[in-house]
Amino acid sequence: MWTYDLAREQAPSYEHLRRLLEVTRGGGYNAFGLYMEHRFAYPSAPQFAGMGAVTPEMVAALENEFPDIQIIPFVNLLGHFEGLLYTEAGRRYREELFRGLQACPSCAEFVELAGSLLKDVLQVFSSPIVHIGGDETWQLGLCPRCTARMAGWEGDAKARLYGEHFGPLAQQVIDAGRRPAVWGDMFQEHPSAVEILPKETLIFDWQYFKSPLETSREFMQKGFDVVCCPSVQTYNSVWCHLTESELNVRDAFLAAEEIDAEGVCVTTWECGLFGNYETLLPLIEGAGKFLSAGEPAQRWNEWSQIMGVDLPKLGGVFGHTEIRSSLKCRLLLYSNPFLAWLHHHEELAGDAGTKAHALLDHAMQVAEGPSERGVTQFVIKAIEFVRYADQARQAYAQELPGVAIASLAPCRQIFEDLERIAVATQVNIGGSIADVHRCRFAREAVERAIRRIKDFGDGSLGYLPAFEVITHPNFVPHDQACWWLINSWARE
Repeated sequence: MWTYDLAREQAPSYEHLRRLLEVTRGGGYNAFGLYMEHRFAYPSAPQFAGMGAVTPEMVAALENEFPDIQIIPFVNLLGHFEGLLYTEAGRRYREELFRGLQACPSCAEFVELAGSLLKDVLQVFSSPIVHIGGDETWQLGLCPRCTARMAGWEGDAKARLYGEHFGPLAQQVIDAGRRPAVWGDMFQEHPSAVEILPKETLIFDWQYFKSPLETSREFMQKGFDVVCCPSVQTYNSVWCHLTESELNVRDAFLAAEEIDAEGVCVTTWECGLFGNYETLLPLIEGAGKFLSAGEPAQRWNEWSQIMGVDLPKLGGVFGHTEIRSSLKCRLLLYSNPFLAWLHHHEELAGDAGTKAHALLDHAMQVAEGPSERGVTQFVIKAIEFVRYADQARQAYAQELPGVAIASLAPCRQIFEDLERIAVATQVNIGGSIADVHRCRFAREAVERAIRRIKDFGDGSLGYLPAFEVITHPNFVPHDQACWWLINSWARE
């Protein structure tokens, strides 16, 4: 099976989902995981259904049209609850104030809500497996309610807190005649938590940077069945780390065969920030054929070779890491594109940027469709923005505000062009609506910087704010010491 990350801002139509199911079938997969979080319109909680959420009616129609493919719901019921926590209706369920992604397992209202959401999922989906989440619950025990509850508990109190939350949810699935599934990562930190779960629970062991052989074997020795989970690595790339993805899938396949695991689940994550599922479908289908029939990985087209192998070989901001792409995040995620200049100008305004631009120009020439061109253009325009911003900074430092403004002027068009690409991605494959607005905010940030340089770049304040200060959203004239920056507690 493979999982589609609906939760990271995807807004697919029914036709988009049909296409994904057709790829699932064509790749030889027997199941399709719909990873939902807040992007599913839960009947009992309509207050959380944002624009473009998948509906129960869409699921019913897909199950009717694709009876040969098991559509497995992935719902998160503690960690990765942020899509609900950061709404007015859900803020009372949080573990911490305006921080993190976890709800509070000691909040009676949240526990009731989790049960209601799971009941919705059980009623809508017919899959014999229901995944109830459980990953990345790093905030266990931090709030006063949890601290008081754990007082006096012996052993690993966080493990007990975790187990007492997920044990009843797993049992709810069993009582409905289904099989519960959870992610396995938290059992590495809190091994005793797994002992509280029913043995019917299926553990999805995700290991994206090594073989799951050792950890999956440990779960099986404790009496649990296991699914080995590799990743198509997009979240840590400007497109996809092709070599590492293929190796990860192969390692998971070999591990699953050696220990006779229940299967392999190829995960895909985070196609917001100008990711594009349409460009990934050949990879997903190829991985499925390898898993189901032992077919060797297909020979990828020239564009994939450039974007997924050649560009990462340049290293730096394009190289393989275990975290999100810093270029994507700094250009768009934080509503301040000048962070991309601040952290990457030495690289992208220098030889590395020149080499990358040459590769990307070639990628544009061999791209086979608008989606491939859109992904390529995003990286090109990110480099161009950093270069224009660096030119502006140099002129600004030389007290040439007019030249600095002229250097920034083309950046308006950069973000207008990116907005059009984001709109096209949304229309073509149900991509991120948020990216459209991120581009608008980035353009506004450029306009704001131009105004500030015009107003204060001539030294009229009696001092010249640093370029990274005057372009920052929190800049205030005459706050020469930047108290908004050094008093970090105020960021809450």
